[in-house]
Amino acid sequence: MIEKSMLLELINEYLKDSSNYLVEVSIGSANSITVEIDNDEGVSIEECVALSHYIESKLDRETEDFELTVTSAGLTSPLRTLRQYKKFEGKEVEVLSKNGRKYKGELKTSNENGFTIIVTTKIKPEGAKRKVEMSEDISFKFDEVKYTKYLIRF
Repeated sequence: MIEKSMLLELINEYLKDSSNYLVEVSIGSANSITVEIDNDEGVSIEECVALSHYIESKLDRETEDFELTVTSAGLTSPLRTLRQYKKFEGKEVEVLSKNGRKYKGELKTSNENGFTIIVTTKIKPEGAKRKVEMSEDISFKFDEVKYTKYLIRF
């Protein structure tokens, strides 16, 4: 089995002078390797291909066979790194907490401890004829959420 720590070392060595960064590495059964990268400006297919060729040049198929997929983090992929959270600050996101509750709001801030979203709801004050918007900041620790996804609106 190919060691994840060795792959992480190879990938980080390749990306150290790049604007791309590692999001996730997974190794499945039969050495099925998936590498996901991202960039604050987006990742091109050429950058994925170049990283794939680099990794393949450092591994020996004669010693151990593997399947390699290098991909970019898609817009519908969950956010996994602090850098991705920073990238989407000011944008609308959906958060599913570990207790099963969904929240939709603007990603306000994020740091190494967690993140805060602004949730806007409409409520009807007692005696009022119309609903008014009310905004509330909700903070999460990263380990309190199942996922956070960027919401695409058209």
